Amino acid sequence: MKYLLLPVLAILTWSCNQETGYTKATDAQDAGREFIRASLDGDLKKAKFYILKDSANLDLLSTWKQKHYDKLNSDERRQYRDAQIRPVSIEAVNDSLVNYTYTNSYKEKDTTVLSVVRVSGEWLVDFKQVHGLKH
Repeated sequence: MKYLLLPVLAILTWSCNQETGYTKATDAQDAGREFIRASLDGDLKKAKFYILKDSANLDLLSTWKQKHYDKLNSDERRQYRDAQIRPVSIEAVNDSLVNYTYTNSYKEKDTTVLSVVRVSGEWLVDFKQVHGLKH
C-alpha cells in the first residue's frame, strides 16, 4: 500500500501544476519576477499563484486589480504589458526574507520594494509588505 501512495502523490502534484501551468519559484528572485510580470500583465490568477495566500494579501491583490489596474485605459495596460522589469536590488534580510526592489520601463521613476518570503520551502510574495518609493 505504501508503495502505491508515492506514485499517487507524485501524479497529484504533477496534475496540480498542470492545471495552472505555472511553475513554483525556485528562489526569491524567481518569485518576485513572476509576480511582477503577472501584475504588469494584469494576470490576477498568475499573481495569486506567486503570492502568500492569506486573507490580507488576497484582499490587497483583489483591491489593487479592481481599483487600479482595471481603471487603466487600453493604452496604459498595453504599456504595462510591454514594460520590462528593472531590478534595482535584491537583498536577503535573512534565509527566509528577501527584499526585491524594482521599477519598470514604463514608470521608471516609480520604485517598489516587494517582500519575498520562504514558507514551508516555497518562495512567495508577501504583498502586504509592499513599499512604494517615488523618486
